[in-house]
Amino acid sequence: MQALKDRILNEGIVLGGGILKVDSFINHQVDPALMDACGVEFARRFAGVGATRILTAEISGIAPALTTALHLGVPVVYARKTKPITMPDTVYLTVAPSHTKGRMVELIVSPEYLGASEKILIIDDFLATGATIQGLVRLTQAAGASVVGIGTLIEKDFEGGREALAYLGVPVESLVTITKLDAMGIEFKE
Repeated sequence: MQALKDRILNEGIVLGGGILKVDSFINHQVDPALMDACGVEFARRFAGVGATRILTAEISGIAPALTTALHLGVPVVYARKTKPITMPDTVYLTVAPSHTKGRMVELIVSPEYLGASEKILIIDDFLATGATIQGLVRLTQAAGASVVGIGTLIEKDFEGGREALAYLGVPVESLVTITKLDAMGIEFKE
């Protein structure tokens, strides 16, 4: 997706250690027009999977998940990283390593929003090692629901996430795939 590539090239900052800072348009500040265009593209790519719900992780996955859900006409559920007092005592919970936080984080979903009959489309900001997405898969499986697809804004293909998710046998779509990320620059898969 050219618009996303352009923003990464113009505003993305390589911090080293495989971290790409894109918080001027995806994470901390969100460009709603860009996220809507991403949602349109995800909805086009996943139109045939029969998703009944989108699942993501707070907070960076919420914007693309929400715009995708809007165009598919399904609700969004996001895995919380802390349990609010309004959530029931019994929840679906797993842990996953956070590359940017440098530690394990909890992913928590209330059972009232993730049922056994659901067909889940996972949407997130990055696909790197696949650890966060595998956490979302575990939550889906704990609910008895099925994963029907995975979409990410940005894939860092040199970190092996796509291969780590291959066992699921579902479509994995990334709007932009980065093949090299270092002090010398960013290279994209064409």
